[in-house]
Amino acid sequence: MKITIRGVRGSIPTSGPETNYYGGNTSCVEVSEEGWILVLDGGSGMRHANMQHKPANSRVDILLTHLHLDHIQGLGFFKHLFDPSMQVHIWGPASHTKSLHSRLIRYLSPPLFPVHIRDLPCQLHLHEVDNSIFDIGPFTIQSGFIIHLGPTLGFRISGRQSTFTYIPDHEPALGMRGILQDKKWISGIDLAEAADLLLHDAQYSQSEYKDKIGWGHSSMDDAFLFASIAGVKHLLLTHHDPSHTDDQLNEIFCATKNRRDYSFIHGLAMEGMEINLP
Repeated sequence: MKITIRGVRGSIPTSGPETNYYGGNTSCVEVSEEGWILVLDGGSGMRHANMQHKPANSRVDILLTHLHLDHIQGLGFFKHLFDPSMQVHIWGPASHTKSLHSRLIRYLSPPLFPVHIRDLPCQLHLHEVDNSIFDIGPFTIQSGFIIHLGPTLGFRISGRQSTFTYIPDHEPALGMRGILQDKKWISGIDLAEAADLLLHDAQYSQSEYKDKIGWGHSSMDDAFLFASIAGVKHLLLTHHDPSHTDDQLNEIFCATKNRRDYSFIHGLAMEGMEINLP
């Protein structure tokens, strides 16, 4: 399983020399195995996802964790949506109020976007998922609702030999006492359990989170604790705050990891990073 990170920033894209190292595009990750391609989220980083080569099976699957703008703003710039020979499957969170189609057309239609979703020339298929298990090619995918504002999913993607968990927007510490020690009460823990790689929200420093409780995001400390309880093998922190420069991210990360020892591999997600899981 090959994982390519296309966007790591939260809330809004950033640009400039102070964010060049980790990257300024919003959430998007490309996963491939045996010629099948998954694109996780459609942030501004999606513009760089699988743009050079057409998949051999003429199909690509887009898995949306939720429909906040920083996770869908790249959809309209995804090349394969404009290719009549391509099957494009979009999987997104179910809602009790409106269909996935009706929510997507709020963005993919004038005046916010010049092209109507109904006019896209690809073979478009929309799928609503909740606490589900489904297969796409060699992948078995478990989706589950997690703590974030609005219907939001995390994804556990299992290939032939490896498991990758993607939870870019998440606040498992929301409550009276932070993250609980009893696993059955922790949001998203079943998705991350013993994963080979976990890509998880870590937007705030420990001190910043105190003023952002309820905003739907994690501190780096809570992301580390969540990964530790889940028993993951490798943690990458993502959804970097747009106000944090590369230097600030390094400072927060170093301070966080020095507070206690962790047995798993850990680091900050960087745009363009490639990880090959066995």
